[in-house]
Amino acid sequence: MNDDAQTVFLNGEFLPLEQARVPVLDRGFIFGDGIYEVVPVYARKPFRWRQHLKRLGGSLQAIGITNPRDEAGWTELVHELIARHPWQDQFVYIQVTRGVARRDHAFPKDVQPTVFAMSSQFVPVADALRATGVRAISLPDERWLHCDIKSISLLGNVLARQAAVEAQAFECVMFRDGYLTEGSASNIWVVRGNTVFCPPRDRLILEGIRVGLVEELCATAGITLDIRRITREEVQAADELLLTSATREVLSITSLDGKPVGDGRPGPVYEKLYAAYQQAKAG
Repeated sequence: MNDDAQTVFLNGEFLPLEQARVPVLDRGFIFGDGIYEVVPVYARKPFRWRQHLKRLGGSLQAIGITNPRDEAGWTELVHELIARHPWQDQFVYIQVTRGVARRDHAFPKDVQPTVFAMSSQFVPVADALRATGVRAISLPDERWLHCDIKSISLLGNVLARQAAVEAQAFECVMFRDGYLTEGSASNIWVVRGNTVFCPPRDRLILEGIRVGLVEELCATAGITLDIRRITREEVQAADELLLTSATREVLSITSLDGKPVGDGRPGPVYEKLYAAYQQAKAG
């Protein structure tokens, strides 16, 4: 299926992707005033849907947009999108903006939020890339101070991701004031021995749905999890580095800034967590 054959949802209507249009005065276009979610779908079932739905509602509340649908309404919408496409594994993108109004920074009154959603085929990371792991670079985290909100205002992430692309790397590992935050589109994990470390949940990182999942996977695999602030020096001395995201699942970073991480190969903790992730998907 090509993009033109995709069906999307826009403001109460299912229609072909090429027919979907948003007014230029939509505040998502003018100000980046909105939030989004990305939900992986395995065997036509949304994965950890309740957690995604909770985060969507939290992001909306954080920026003062009334949630336009209840749990049943969102669930019906997502399942309808999945059913309209042929892929067993998909990922659903949901975006809600404050709506269309005259350009003014202040919130407009009596405006209906713009609701857009689409589903695309889930393409797993190639086996060859999983076998070697991926390259990453380190960058200063120059984004705003509310990274806990899944905002569509992603310019900082875009610039960080582009810096990685230009360095021929897969992802970046970002630091603020000498401490690890996250990647441009992923959570980052540090491994020493049989312990996985991740930064605390605060405003400086997005609480990825995979954070809660990795907590469960660590418990299943007999791996210790330690949530605390992590210095650049600890990252540089890691036995393993991992990244997690909705579309990349769990992936090993085997090179950082041109230097091997550990022995330069995916390590045993990655192997255990990836295997546990596959079991969680199947369950």
